[in-house]
Amino acid sequence: MKKTLFLSPPSFDGFDGGAGARYQAKREITSFWYPTWLAQPAALVPGSKLVDAPAHYQTVEDVLKIAKDYELVIMYTSTPTLPNDVKCAEAIKAQNPDIQVGLLGAHAAVLPTQTLEENPILDFVCRNEFDYTCKELAEGKPYDQIKGLSYRDRHGKIQHTEERELIHDWDSMPSVFPVYADNLNIRNYFIGYLLHPYISLYTGRGCPAKCTFCLWPQTIGGHQYRAKTPEAVGKEMALAKSLWGDSIREYFFDDDTFTIDKKRVIAISEHLKKLNLTWSCNARANLDYDTLKILKDNGLRLLLVGFESGNQTVLDGVKKGIKLEVARKFMENCTKLGIKVHGAFIIGLPNETKKTIEDTIRFACEVSPHTIQVSIASPYPGTELYQQALDNGWFANKNLVASSGIQMSALQYPNLSAAEIEDAVEQMYRRFYFRRRAIIPIVQEMLGDPQMLVRRLREGKEFMAYLKERHNRTLVGAS
Repeated sequence: MKKTLFLSPPSFDGFDGGAGARYQAKREITSFWYPTWLAQPAALVPGSKLVDAPAHYQTVEDVLKIAKDYELVIMYTSTPTLPNDVKCAEAIKAQNPDIQVGLLGAHAAVLPTQTLEENPILDFVCRNEFDYTCKELAEGKPYDQIKGLSYRDRHGKIQHTEERELIHDWDSMPSVFPVYADNLNIRNYFIGYLLHPYISLYTGRGCPAKCTFCLWPQTIGGHQYRAKTPEAVGKEMALAKSLWGDSIREYFFDDDTFTIDKKRVIAISEHLKKLNLTWSCNARANLDYDTLKILKDNGLRLLLVGFESGNQTVLDGVKKGIKLEVARKFMENCTKLGIKVHGAFIIGLPNETKKTIEDTIRFACEVSPHTIQVSIASPYPGTELYQQALDNGWFANKNLVASSGIQMSALQYPNLSAAEIEDAVEQMYRRFYFRRRAIIPIVQEMLGDPQMLVRRLREGKEFMAYLKERHNRTLVGAS
């Protein structure tokens, strides 16, 4: 085995590191997702090291001190962070010209030739579902014999091997938990709507939904959900209990479609109840009352739900596959059962107008999830939304984030400017949170948990600073 370093490079302040399906940007409050996309291949490579620089506030200089002892560095990249990530790769190569450095991530997978042509410092790019590609790189297998690899040969010519098949036997995939335990400080990972400390994981990949904006199913994971059996998930969660005992307050299942198979998720929840674990997960806004009640009884605390818009035309235009009346009933049931919901919304999707933005704000206030996040539509290369933007001339610019990390609108429409889309984010946050119905539950939560009191006060300060920074950026853009 080559001595292998899996690296999430230093990035702009506040980069959350992992929520890459719809955005990769500075969040409203301190937020760090676990680097699961790197941890999974790291679990296949004995003796490898995982460094998550953003979450551990490590600089390029810190990374160089670590990287000097390695032969192979595999870095996670994204469309917004690519230029910064390449600078890190250049520094690593300058220190040790013999080290092999390459990238993985949706951007590199979709644009391997362009990524290598524009960045000659790179040796390779991992395409598709790259876990076993990384394993074979670490084993020292010749580049031309590794499926799913794009690389520069000894003559400097870019070559592409055949595509790698998707992983179907997920029960055979090793757990990421030992990688987390050995390499990460779990107390550095915060998500505003999850208890702290938390741990997130995937039990499978792929999403049958066809949302035009969603990155990973269209680029790496595919549209077939491939997952571990409930028994395998139960064993993995028992491993987590043995590693951390009761110190983890919440486990978050980050599969896009964790709840799509009701029998499977109920079976998993039964294992979680036996282990006395509090847990949350992604869900579509169409789960029925009976299923929700069973999950709640088995330890479910919160659901992360992508509502996206409060206008049916916008939802239909992005192939969301959810009706607003179904989402309303779902929220009614969650409220009855005491299941908290974190609602995710997107401003600036196709068919967006000032009226549809108003519909979304009113819908969010009506169904009133416990907390919300408001993102700007991000046309990532490889998605249907990106192609639509090209075909229709919707691009205002190709920058998804500002140099500070604040998310920008790359899109504009005939009757809606990029500045208006950006301004709507601040307006939606203010109108949602500055209501008694939103404030009172948060205050009650703070009064019932001293840790939450301290945390919410910090987050409130960060949130107001974020709104001020976004407001100032919008004013500069308008002028």
